[in-house]
Amino acid sequence: MAQFSCRWRNVFICVCTPCLCMLLLFFYAGIVMCMRMKGVKAPWTPENPQFVAPGISEHKGFAPIPKAFWRNELHQDAFWNQLQLDVDRSLNPILRPSATKRGLKGSKFSFLLRQSFSEAKKQENMKKIFHNLPPHIQRFVNYMQRRTYPIVLQPDGECGAQAKEEKQPPLILFAIKTEELNFKNRQAIRQTWGRAGWVAGQKRNGSAEEEVGGYVRRVFLLGKENPDDLGVNISELLRMENEHYGDILQWDFDDTFSNLTLKDVLFWRWFSRSRCPTVFVFKGDDDVFVNTPNLITYLWDQLVTLQANKTLKDFMVGDVIAAAAPNREDKSKYFIPESFYSGRYPRYAGGGGVVYSSLLAKRLNLISKRVHLYPIDDVYVGMCMLQLNAFPVHHPAFLTFDFPGEEEKQPCSYHKILLVHKRNPEHTVRLWSDLKQTQTQCKDVSLRVDVKKKNISKP
Repeated sequence: MAQFSCRWRNVFICVCTPCLCMLLLFFYAGIVMCMRMKGVKAPWTPENPQFVAPGISEHKGFAPIPKAFWRNELHQDAFWNQLQLDVDRSLNPILRPSATKRGLKGSKFSFLLRQSFSEAKKQENMKKIFHNLPPHIQRFVNYMQRRTYPIVLQPDGECGAQAKEEKQPPLILFAIKTEELNFKNRQAIRQTWGRAGWVAGQKRNGSAEEEVGGYVRRVFLLGKENPDDLGVNISELLRMENEHYGDILQWDFDDTFSNLTLKDVLFWRWFSRSRCPTVFVFKGDDDVFVNTPNLITYLWDQLVTLQANKTLKDFMVGDVIAAAAPNREDKSKYFIPESFYSGRYPRYAGGGGVVYSSLLAKRLNLISKRVHLYPIDDVYVGMCMLQLNAFPVHHPAFLTFDFPGEEEKQPCSYHKILLVHKRNPEHTVRLWSDLKQTQTQCKDVSLRVDVKKKNISKP
């Protein structure tokens, strides 16, 4: 009896299991057919989309379409845009996943820059563009792929002129762009706001807190000028100047306006290799005036916040210019023809003077190896910042376009700023003396605030 029952159970399983599977299959097919007959429902879209693809709608409620500083579409008639687009495509993790997985070293980045430059110059349309560029842009293009230049002079110290006995790591390194003949500018800076050593911060509003301060170091950044153009060879004088002050960093490239970008790129490389222990870097021109005590106090305040938020690696502050368009006036030294660059510039800090963290300086050194050189230095820094997805912070106490209106004549006006541009050597020395003499009566003033934010400027 038990064997008979077991045999019937096996028969039942063998017969019913296929039937059950067929039933489930028909049930699934029926559901699919019903869904198709009802149609596909339109996907949900947010009520107020942030961006709308070009050509879809002209609705005024939609936000404007963002524009990159070099556009995604290929510009057949913009030399720099095409060069950079080729590099970006080579580094795109979607288009070139194998390259991303392997990782790229600095030498590989340099190869990509040279390769894109070489291939572009072989194209007929690029040859035509090049021959129609202004002479100064042609000269720049001929050397824009070169980034290695020997150092002619450099400081004896770890990273520029410094105090004999620093009791703690320096807070800031002043890296100042200058030219061979600008000895008076350098001397004025050495005697005033760029003096190496301990600098006490500026107390404000009768604060009872412990006085802050920091050690300052200094280095001047130079290229070389043609002795035939100068009418004299001052190489020996510069060597003696560096022996005495220990603050000259000079490379063997032509010191022209278009090559100012090289000073940034070569300085970042030198700084990254020098193991300079400073927390911040000031990069500016030799015709600015800096209120160093104010800057020291400001940076200490920022340091606490930046370390707490872990954003020190992205920190850059200055007079930020947004939505700037290239200068198309052919008589301007900032002139950039549309055949060389098309589009707007990224956000950038005015080149008269800007402060960034040493961590950012090292990141800029790395990212600059994948961005083609550009003949305007502060714009190029903005391009590198955008590649890092970092953005400079605007502060109204950076006056790279001088005081507006009659503001300079107001009491304690120079105690409210961090930087002002331009000032000649005599004016710089006089301002520094006045700053010291009026320190007591102006101790309670606050840093300058913006009345109207500057959005567009030239270049």
